[in-house]
Amino acid sequence: MNRPVPGAARTVYAVSELADILRGLIEDSLPSVWVSGEISNFSRPASGHWYFTLKDDRAQLRCAMFKNTNYYVRPQPKDGDAVLVRAKVGIYPARGELQMIVEHLEAAGTGALLRAFEQLKAKLAAEGLFDAALKRPLPAVPRVIGVITSGTGAALQDILNALARRWPLAAVALYPVPVQGSQAPPAIVRALRELPERAPADVILLARGGGSLEDLWAFNDEAVARAIRACPVPVVSGVGHEIDFTIADFAADVRAATPTAAAELVTPDIAERYGRIDSLDIQLIGLVQRRIQLAREQLLQQAGRLQRLHPGRRLQERAQRLDELDQRLRHAMQMRLQAKREALSLHSRRFESAAPLARVLQWQERLRLLADRLQRGSHRLLAERAAQLRQAEALLNSLNPSAVLQRGYALAMAADGRVLHSADELAAGDRVTVRLADGGFEAEVLPKP
Repeated sequence: MNRPVPGAARTVYAVSELADILRGLIEDSLPSVWVSGEISNFSRPASGHWYFTLKDDRAQLRCAMFKNTNYYVRPQPKDGDAVLVRAKVGIYPARGELQMIVEHLEAAGTGALLRAFEQLKAKLAAEGLFDAALKRPLPAVPRVIGVITSGTGAALQDILNALARRWPLAAVALYPVPVQGSQAPPAIVRALRELPERAPADVILLARGGGSLEDLWAFNDEAVARAIRACPVPVVSGVGHEIDFTIADFAADVRAATPTAAAELVTPDIAERYGRIDSLDIQLIGLVQRRIQLAREQLLQQAGRLQRLHPGRRLQERAQRLDELDQRLRHAMQMRLQAKREALSLHSRRFESAAPLARVLQWQERLRLLADRLQRGSHRLLAERAAQLRQAEALLNSLNPSAVLQRGYALAMAADGRVLHSADELAAGDRVTVRLADGGFEAEVLPKP
């Protein structure tokens, strides 16, 4: 038993400090590791993170897989699933427990399938089977749409519903096949070969619903990929969900994320076509109305021109012109007579104004007018001068310091009688005189506190 050495210093760690040290040691010494086991106690709280225990017949480890990592794992695992995970080992300080932070999760055996998938994909790509130059365009308006899928699966109903909604004018030729298991690949190959012979399909939809990698493996078959390229009509793949990719997707002329999306890709939207027809109908009606309006205006122009060139119209215009000339002549004669009358009247007034009595009367009237103007001018001048005097008096009162003091202001003066304008002119101990409206007082400047 070790005995403490007297006087020796002791290093004391807080629990959290020691937990952090241990976590750093474990995380630094162990890189990401692959671990296989069985899931138990699986939980998924509202945060979206996954928490579970990975166990075998002799031990168990607590695991956490966070939301941003588990988003692409399909399907969601459950208790009892045998899985293979890649994780970093660490310590969860809050509980002092060993914990694995899972970075990748797949069903046991999925890794071999993925390697086989990548090997086949690389092989067919090297042959040029996926080249963009081989992709065929889809028909703009298909008359017959071939469908290769399970006759009882939900994918078929999704496709039929989408086709009925978007383009019910197209006929559907169904070739039911198994979409899972060992019988599926040869059945799909046979359907791709025989469907174009049985029905005049313009395009073929190869589809099935979502599932695990094993469920979709029939669409990763090499014979299926080659049959897609050998098919005489364009093939659209709609296999699984949006995140699922199969060899059939790469071999197809167009890949759709889901069976419903595949049906939407190969069909125009009938509602959009109806809308376009309605728009064209409105445009046609407007065009016809404009043509009718233009023809009506041209007809009115021709009718007006014919009316203007009619002999009766010409005679009416001549008669109207004679009436206008007659009126102008009468008016000119009246103006001449009026001018003569005015000249005679002017000469008569000038003759009368030349008499002495008339001139006296004129000067008397002018004198009376001048007297009235002088009296009105004197009154107006006196009123203007009185107004100017009132304005000067008001301005003088506004500039009067006493008037300013009456409004509540004060006047501060130094001992020498100077009017103070700023506190900077004073020093501690100076005496000032403060003048108010009704008196004043003296004050002494105190030092600043």
